[in-house]
Amino acid sequence: MRTQDTQDDPPVPPPAGERKDRRSVFQALPPLAWALLVLVAGLLLTAELARRDLRDSRQRADMLYNSLADAAQVRLDDALDTAAVALRAMQTVLLSAGDLDQTTYAHYHDNLRAVDDLPGYLATAFARRHAVTAADGTPLYRYELLAPLEGNEMLLWLDITTQPDNLAALERARDADRPSMSAPFQLTQFRDAGDAGLGITLRLPVYSRGRAPETVDARRARETGVLAMSLRLEPLVRTALQGRILEYMHVALRDTGAADNGHVFASGPLPVEAGAPAYTRMLEFGDPRWELRMQPLQAPADGDRSQSIILLGTLISVLAALLLWSIAGTHRRALALGQRMSARVSESEARFRTLNELLPALVLLADADGTITYANQFARRRLGDVVGTRLDALYSDPGPRMAVADASGREAGWEEREMEITTGKGSFWARVSLAPVVVDGQPHMLLTATDISEQRELNARLRYQASHDALTELCNRREFERQLALALAGRRAHPETPPFALLYFDVDQFKLVNDLSGHRAGDQMLVEMVLAIGQNLREGDLFARLGGDEFGLLAYGVNETEALALAERLRRCIDSVRFVWQGRTHSVSASIGVVMSDRAGATLQDVMAWADSACYQAKENGRNRVHLYREDDDSTRRHSEMEWASRMRSAIEQGRLLLDYQEVVPLTTAAADGPHIELLLRLRDENGAVVLPGAFMPAAERYGLMPTVDRWVIGTVLGNFARLHPAGAQLQTCAINLSGASIDDEDLAAFILDCIARHKVPAQRVCFEITETVAVRSLLRVTRVIERLRTAGCRIALDDFGSGMSSFGYLKNLPVDVIKIDGSFIREVDTDPMSRTIVSAIVQIGHQRGLKVVAEWVDNDGARGVLDELGVDYGQGFALHEPERVMFQR
Repeated sequence: MRTQDTQDDPPVPPPAGERKDRRSVFQALPPLAWALLVLVAGLLLTAELARRDLRDSRQRADMLYNSLADAAQVRLDDALDTAAVALRAMQTVLLSAGDLDQTTYAHYHDNLRAVDDLPGYLATAFARRHAVTAADGTPLYRYELLAPLEGNEMLLWLDITTQPDNLAALERARDADRPSMSAPFQLTQFRDAGDAGLGITLRLPVYSRGRAPETVDARRARETGVLAMSLRLEPLVRTALQGRILEYMHVALRDTGAADNGHVFASGPLPVEAGAPAYTRMLEFGDPRWELRMQPLQAPADGDRSQSIILLGTLISVLAALLLWSIAGTHRRALALGQRMSARVSESEARFRTLNELLPALVLLADADGTITYANQFARRRLGDVVGTRLDALYSDPGPRMAVADASGREAGWEEREMEITTGKGSFWARVSLAPVVVDGQPHMLLTATDISEQRELNARLRYQASHDALTELCNRREFERQLALALAGRRAHPETPPFALLYFDVDQFKLVNDLSGHRAGDQMLVEMVLAIGQNLREGDLFARLGGDEFGLLAYGVNETEALALAERLRRCIDSVRFVWQGRTHSVSASIGVVMSDRAGATLQDVMAWADSACYQAKENGRNRVHLYREDDDSTRRHSEMEWASRMRSAIEQGRLLLDYQEVVPLTTAAADGPHIELLLRLRDENGAVVLPGAFMPAAERYGLMPTVDRWVIGTVLGNFARLHPAGAQLQTCAINLSGASIDDEDLAAFILDCIARHKVPAQRVCFEITETVAVRSLLRVTRVIERLRTAGCRIALDDFGSGMSSFGYLKNLPVDVIKIDGSFIREVDTDPMSRTIVSAIVQIGHQRGLKVVAEWVDNDGARGVLDELGVDYGQGFALHEPERVMFQR
């Protein structure tokens, strides 16, 4: 059976001669020969590029080293010129002041300050020329004035004529009236320093007052003495050349006039290969000539880029050759395949039918009247024998029926429609496409369909899970707030519609049930309470679990009196529930806040906040009661929190804060390395009763008491570390929770490290827990605190992991050691596949990062077994250990 579009003519093949010419160009050489040609061309081009790059890199390196050599020469000239200027300044002082004593000379020297920043400077001395001559008739030059004097006293009255090199420099300076530099010599002050103790002396003549002498004879006749400046060579040269010169170059100075090799200075050993290029410059200051020889400290990395070019070029050439080889081979195979296919045109119908028979989708062919003429194997198995029946009879929707019945052209087709197909074997949903085709010159309709029943069922299940609570099967907070927003919008659009009420439920003392009997008991109690409430709900009202022990009810079409009556009836219903768990009976009650929808301009956030305030007021009035929201409820709540804040301050001052510990138990088969605990805060009230943190922590957070509380906990725990647990000093890890307010305290890390050092507690045994929400809110500040504590050895745990919206996204940015999976995932890990999948993913990611993984709220042995199977390292919960008072507070 051959098919083609009704409006397209079959392509006309080109003449045989033209096809042969086209093929001959590409088929003249075999594919391997084309590939080798491309490879050779690519390698030649790569070699040329590498050669040029190597040449350019060497030229750049040579330019750099030449510029450094020029800079070194200029800097050394500048350093010597600076010393000469300072010496010339002292000459001017002596010419203008005449005879000076040592004190005045030192005073002038200090005031000039010309040598304060001169590296290697030692002293400036004046040697007076005496008429008394030496045995050979040479005038005597003795140092009479010296500054600074301290440390250089040995120079006083030293006769320069005893030092031939210095005397020669003196005479050169005198005859030329310009600074003269001596040959390098070993300084007496640094006789044990080797080459680092070499120094030079700059000399400048001092003449009698009058016009500057212009001839050599006049200068010799008017000479009264000579100024000398001693400089230590090593710091002078290193300071002048510091920076890129010494970083990149080995520098050596040599006195060309010395009898030996004239070695003056070397910046260090020369770690370069033999034959490395040398850059030489000459320094002249007076008569001495120094050779400045510079060599690169390391051979220029001129081959790295060239090697990269060679590797990359070779890779590209090989890939291009392989690609061409593949294309040429594919082209040849395609031509051969086309020839084979053209030879089997007569078999196309059988092949088409065979292909359709094997497709895992429904394929139906109908004639222009809509009668089915062909059904593939999959269609026959799902629909039965449908050949001969009308195509549109399969649909429940009349739209497609009309389209098929009335159309024979292209306009009858459509794509990707979801519709229900009905057969004698039942019905199912499918994604259906319908297209007009021509078979044997006659118009037909081709239908293809894919069964999507399971996909639709899965989507419906996901939509249900996204809008419902897994424990109680009630709507969740997201769906409840969506419905509440719709109701508020309807009231704003149509104020005449009947009002509705929002009832906000909060179970009284629910945390006490969790603490006494575990979270599984609390969950079961909520389920029984919801079942009891469900029997007393009105039809059409929306009841939802908002989170934890909080519930909400949208009561439509009620006034204030009816809403309060409904709330009271539900309160009595809840109060009648008696929950029994493991022989222990718990009474159940709830505080209910009521908000009416008759307030103009109320938003979703306003109504939820008012309901929360009304519920809070109901709890403050004694619990187990109904309260209608009034405008002064918010101030009453703030007053109650202020009262708790005052009681908290008193408890801190009177030492009534308590600490319980709960063990964190290893779940894997590895042997335990010692007890690990987390500390839990409690408060003893004025009557001696123990108050759980849920009652006082909100007030402490609102009124800024958490930093004080955290510091009390940290100081108390570290001061009594060996008396927290019966294991004593063998306690392996103690976890302390840090609040968001404490993280914002810039001095917190310093306080913690000071306590650790003062009480000599091993830092690696202290773990600080930071909740995920706090970490996300102040990521940069938290990271700084964490890094400082981890550097000291402390461990960091990320608490309630998974409760945020982007846990995995920022986990890579937090330097933590432990992640604690939020208890909402652990609670149903043994019964809910989704929770199990999430926990497994967290464990894998945590272990991949090298982190320990802790599961919270482990309340039964079944959950413990699943967590052990998933590879969770530690567990924490009532099934493993119930909280106990720390040892030193018992």
